[in-house]
Amino acid sequence: MSAETHIAQWLGAHATTAFFVTLATLWLVVIGAWLLLERVERGRGRGPLPPERILILRMLLGFGIAVGAGMVFAEMVEALDVSRDMGRFDLALTDALRLHLSPATLQMFALVTRLGNVNTLTVLCIVVAVLLLYVSQRRLALAWVLVVAGNGALNVLLKTVFERVRPVREHSLQVSDTGWSFPSGHSSGSVVAYGMLAYVVMRFVPARWHLPLLLLAASLALTVGFSRVFLQVHFLSDVLAGFASGLLWLTICISSTEWLRRNDRPR
Repeated sequence: MSAETHIAQWLGAHATTAFFVTLATLWLVVIGAWLLLERVERGRGRGPLPPERILILRMLLGFGIAVGAGMVFAEMVEALDVSRDMGRFDLALTDALRLHLSPATLQMFALVTRLGNVNTLTVLCIVVAVLLLYVSQRRLALAWVLVVAGNGALNVLLKTVFERVRPVREHSLQVSDTGWSFPSGHSSGSVVAYGMLAYVVMRFVPARWHLPLLLLAASLALTVGFSRVFLQVHFLSDVLAGFASGLLWLTICISSTEWLRRNDRPR
């Protein structure tokens, strides 16, 4: 038995524990990055950085995130070949989940996965856009719609390019699982929609709420993505590729929005 198969079988047998460990790790990464960025922007005791330098710093951070996300996506493409390590891991993990997940766990994730459905995200997009127009935030409303809708179009394009068949599932739960598998549209859509929603809300609330909003958005995206693996309608590499493509698109869009907003301010 290969190492990746052994690891996949262990994760399948301890899937719920692995999920919560991953969620806790994500929280630590987000909190650590947030505190580090705040410390750098405050100038480490020399006073806060000028707005221009803060913008440059955030753009550089965005560039780093985009590059990292692109590299992860490229690595996940290798999983399309079942003879490669990630491809064998995908198959072994799906088989292990099929054997070990209880009906109650599947039912719970079947409910959670609806947060990433096309219908749910479409309604969210419309509601938020209407609210932004109501408070006279036309540019932000336009940015919101373009970001969410643009990611949907990008995901359809990527699925058409790669044309990966979904894993075979044996449970009878009714979940959205039409179309090609790679990358996961629920995963990328959740990253973009809930990430962009956090950014939009952060524009209106005090700074003390910014970190909790980021943690909530990250938690929602991770949970929806993992629900696709638990329900066996996506391979793990599909979900990781969805996270990566969504994060890449979200980073580019938020960076562009921030750059335009800062340059529109009177000098």
